[in-house]
Amino acid sequence: MLRRVRQSSLRQALFLMARRPGLLCGAVLLGVLLVLAVKFTCSRAKNVVAAARPPVRFFSAEAPIVDLYLGQLDQVERLRSVAEVSLIFFYAPWCAHSMAARQEVQQVAKKLAKQVQFLAVNCWWNHGKCRKQNRFYQYPIIHLFYRRFGPIEYKGPYVAPYVESFILRVITPLTYLPSRDALKEFLSYHEPRVVGFFQFNSSPQPPGYMTYLSSALQALKRDFRGVVRFGVVTNKQVAEAISLKEDESVYLNRRFNSSLIFPRRERNFTSEAICSWVFEHRETVLQWLQPPGTKSRLLEHELSKGPALLLFLPHNPLGTKPSPMLQQIADIAVRYHSCDNANHSSSEETSPPHSCCQSVPLPEFSARVCEVCLRLSPSSLSSSSVRCSFSSTTTRGGEVFQSHLRHCCLHRLPAASLNSSEGCSHFLSSYSPFSQYSACCREVEPQLNQSQAKEEQAAPLPPPPSPLAPSSQTGGGITGLRCHTNRTLRFYVLDVALNWPLAERLGATGNRSVSPHQGAGAQGDGSFATIVHLKDEVHYVLHRSAAATLTESLEAFIRNFSAPHSLLQRHLVGEEDRTAGEGETPHADTQQPPPRRFITELTTSSFLPAVMDVEKDVLLFYYTQWCGFCSVLNHVLIQLARLLQGNGSVTVARVNVARNDLPWEFMVDHVPSILLFPKYNKPNSVKYPDDLPITLPNILHFLLQHSGSVQSADKPGSASGAAEQSSVLRSEFLSLQREVQALRHARQRLSQQLAQLWRDNRRLTFDAITLEAQNSDLQSERRSLEDQHRDTSRQLGEAVRRLEELVDVSENLLNENTLLRVLLRALKDSTETEEQQEEERDEGEQRRSHMAS
Repeated sequence: MLRRVRQSSLRQALFLMARRPGLLCGAVLLGVLLVLAVKFTCSRAKNVVAAARPPVRFFSAEAPIVDLYLGQLDQVERLRSVAEVSLIFFYAPWCAHSMAARQEVQQVAKKLAKQVQFLAVNCWWNHGKCRKQNRFYQYPIIHLFYRRFGPIEYKGPYVAPYVESFILRVITPLTYLPSRDALKEFLSYHEPRVVGFFQFNSSPQPPGYMTYLSSALQALKRDFRGVVRFGVVTNKQVAEAISLKEDESVYLNRRFNSSLIFPRRERNFTSEAICSWVFEHRETVLQWLQPPGTKSRLLEHELSKGPALLLFLPHNPLGTKPSPMLQQIADIAVRYHSCDNANHSSSEETSPPHSCCQSVPLPEFSARVCEVCLRLSPSSLSSSSVRCSFSSTTTRGGEVFQSHLRHCCLHRLPAASLNSSEGCSHFLSSYSPFSQYSACCREVEPQLNQSQAKEEQAAPLPPPPSPLAPSSQTGGGITGLRCHTNRTLRFYVLDVALNWPLAERLGATGNRSVSPHQGAGAQGDGSFATIVHLKDEVHYVLHRSAAATLTESLEAFIRNFSAPHSLLQRHLVGEEDRTAGEGETPHADTQQPPPRRFITELTTSSFLPAVMDVEKDVLLFYYTQWCGFCSVLNHVLIQLARLLQGNGSVTVARVNVARNDLPWEFMVDHVPSILLFPKYNKPNSVKYPDDLPITLPNILHFLLQHSGSVQSADKPGSASGAAEQSSVLRSEFLSLQREVQALRHARQRLSQQLAQLWRDNRRLTFDAITLEAQNSDLQSERRSLEDQHRDTSRQLGEAVRRLEELVDVSENLLNENTLLRVLLRALKDSTETEEQQEEERDEGEQRRSHMAS
């Protein structure tokens, strides 16, 4: 029965589709759209990441560089195998360093295209073999191959002259030395030199020569500058000049110790062994530094070894010989490290020593005066800055020099010399490589007048007996100074064109040169020198005079640093002086005078003049830009400065200790900190207590308690001074009374404003309660409207459903009506046919009956 019902319904549906073909097309179309929508939705997650655009050429087509921008590493091996020297430039198209180095490499490629094959590989394209086989952590990277040897990675700056110099050293790693003069010139430079002796008589290429050549390339792997130079000698007579008699010998030249020959019996004769042996036993007096310009610990690693002399010089890496300036510095470094100065002492022993003396009266002995003489060797007289090492102390006053005399000399004088008419003592003030003190004390005749006393003091004393100086004192200049002092220097050279920002941070002044390799700096010749002592956190800057040469200035600079009591002044780095201050009064018209600054912003250059002003109490606030507590206290400092703006004897100042170096005696151990420097009593500065909150009343009480006015009032003085101090105190007291009265009026106004605000707040509270009640009513009305909306929507849904049922019933009735019409039409047609047949039958019967009748 069920089967019959299904068949009848299927026949009815097919009948309806046959009657309405548009319905069939619509159903098919809806099915196709449904399938497409499902497919698009399911495959959408796979196409979120767009496909990468295909790479393009990185170098221009005119450049003599084979650009493998698809990362074809197999072609690199094929092209490299047919070339003598190849340079491979690995890059990433998006890398800014690769883009900057592109122009430099193109410039080098145009000059050396006939000698070197240049290849560029895109190692970022994910479908290329270079990206799949290599894992580079930075770009660009340059690899050089010399025949089958390599890769030799270039680790220097990506500047055309440096890259070209590195390539030329790889092309010619050995220097041919055909004569003794060439050998002598080759060994005369300060750089480490290695000489190999190979005879080419027996065979075109003797055994071991390629190993020696590979060792030179191994050295370039370690140092891209090629500081260690390798030479080759083929003549036996030339080799005998350096005591090389056996073939296939390697000689390492050294200046301070005996030169060495590679021990073939103890070590294997391989390129790695030769290179390691050279770097283990080489002597380096001058080391090049090249900071990478990124985050690196290179400078920290080198400066942590001890005091360092940093020399910023103009440098041309393509020069065949060192520049004259570099040669002068190398000569100074060699003499500094030369501890064996026997050749220099003989000529100096014949020259008399030089003495400079200073006369000082002693308060303990009213009729006695002492003279302290500094005896210098003749070779040290080239620099006037060390002729009298105590001259800087004499300018500060007699008391300072008397203290210096007590510490250095009086306790070493014989006891009898202080009671006799004259006594002398000769001694070393401390461990010094170039100076010696002598002190003589004598009585001064009381009847001498002033002019005679001056003449008597100016008259030189008889020279004391020549003391027996230690052997370390006989060396002149800086020769062997490294072995005579505990403050040993390391010499470092940097290219000033590449490291000018570092030189500026260390104290260099002037503008950078336009030419990148002609140099720039603080001096006229483009040089800049500084000594950095990382352990003591100090550095000194060489200030050259116009008359002194580079050698004289640098030698005096090194001697002053090596002295036990150095005359060098610590260089302080600070900001430029500002014209604006904190809490300044605004002004509308630019024609008005500049605004008054309530807080004085101090820098390194303006610190001492402002703080040590004896006529002002200076309240100094130490802060940094990264200190959160310091910024919170700014409003307290501004209020204090506004209160004291009418008082000219008090200065409120602040200093950023993160950007301004200060003398050690003025530094603090933490920020924020407040120090008071009272007037007329600057040495007795007072620190604000750490356990006391920094508020305006506390600071005012601290200032009044420790100010210079209060302290000076306690001191005995003249009546005029006391009256002046009392008047100052009275004026300050009256000004403070006026300020307190102003604060009271301000407090009253503030109380009124607070009362008005309280009333407004109460009114707003009532309004808020009313609004909340109205809001609750509106919420209930909204909920009722939402319920009505849901009921109406439900009723409308039921009505729509009923209408849809009526539509379906009407459509069924329409279909049945149509079917009935068809049936009636067929019945009518059959009835008409039967009637017509009956009529024809009746007519036939009538006709037959008529014929029969």
